[in-house]
Amino acid sequence: MSLFPRWRPVDAPPGAVVAPDERLSWPQTAALGVQHVIAMFGATVLAPLLMGFDPNVAILMSGVGTLIFFVLTGGRVPSYLGSSFAFIGVVITATGYQAGGPNANLPVALGGIIACGALYVLLGLLVAAAGTRWIESLMPPVVTGAVVAVIGLNLASVPVKNMAPTGFDAWMQALTFVCVALVAVFSRGLAQRLLILVGLLIASLLYALLTNGLGLGKPIDLSAVAAAPWFGLPRFAAPVFDGHAMLLIAPVAVILVAENLGHLKAVGAMTGRDMNPYMGRAFIGDGLATMASGAIGGTGVTTYAENIGVMAATRIYSTAMFVVAALVALVLGFSPKFGALIQAIPLAVMGGVSIVVFGLIAVSGARIWVSNRVDFSDNTNLMVAAITLVLGTGDFTLRFGDFALGGIGTATFGAIGLHALLRGGKRG
Repeated sequence: MSLFPRWRPVDAPPGAVVAPDERLSWPQTAALGVQHVIAMFGATVLAPLLMGFDPNVAILMSGVGTLIFFVLTGGRVPSYLGSSFAFIGVVITATGYQAGGPNANLPVALGGIIACGALYVLLGLLVAAAGTRWIESLMPPVVTGAVVAVIGLNLASVPVKNMAPTGFDAWMQALTFVCVALVAVFSRGLAQRLLILVGLLIASLLYALLTNGLGLGKPIDLSAVAAAPWFGLPRFAAPVFDGHAMLLIAPVAVILVAENLGHLKAVGAMTGRDMNPYMGRAFIGDGLATMASGAIGGTGVTTYAENIGVMAATRIYSTAMFVVAALVALVLGFSPKFGALIQAIPLAVMGGVSIVVFGLIAVSGARIWVSNRVDFSDNTNLMVAAITLVLGTGDFTLRFGDFALGGIGTATFGAIGLHALLRGGKRG
């Protein structure tokens, strides 16, 4: 067995499954890689903006992190690593950041992110040494499915509440997700495979027609794109290791484990391949990528659920396209012009695409339940799923002094703890 897969070229019709060790033609693979970059770009840039990080560093380290993950898993696990939303609450708490502009206490957050990555690596080493049975017992399909679904549902308020400031924008969001849906159902060939990217482009053109042409809303402004240089260094930063911040941020590793476990289960369900042999290596790769990102000013990273959504829609799981996506991200990280171009995409259009992608994430969680035949006539499973979904969707927050555990955190720890409690009680 070679260290990395030798991708077998296939000529699969639209709708056919392309396995992780297969690939379409290189032009199609390149286009699909760009689509994955676009799919994760909104969230990967939005997360650092909410925490006061430099988006260009985030996009750069998403590419670096993806390559680290690819190497550690031997190229067998299709995944893209991007900014994790699980860090937002604890970073804001640890730094006292107020929305808008750079985070003055960014170095303190970076130290905490590195500590989180180190804990994540330790958990990965434990899984690699002791096997996956204990963590699968702690996080069975009912838990991982709920956590994956909650990530999509928790993020739902971002496009719905924050990306449609006017009535016109809300209608544009609706027009955007209709465009994506029409492309997904009625297009054929490469256009259907690139449904997210094609739908976004069509919606952006319609937006330009309605605003720049007919004056119905805020027009697209490309002046920042014209002024931005093609290449330039992002704003790197060095970490500072503060004990309080590290204690606040490091426990996010447990949430990242649940996200990654859910990702592996979702990919395994979609591809029909056993991803358990790569679980420990996947955790280690994600942890090392998080440490590398924090070391130069980037956010913590995670296996990206947005890309699960795209894979679910296209049924293409080739790891070759993630190598392409990572290389594209590396180039884009050093291109202020491309960053300006992406940020010129109308907020409402990006919101409409986010609705589709976040919805696909939620459905991927449900797919874990279906594929693993989770029995909801069992009240343990029923209670765990029901409570977890509402905790995450409603952004239920628990506070412990200065520490705040937000919706994704309470849902993750709640699902794990509730399942252990109810299962233990039933056995007793």
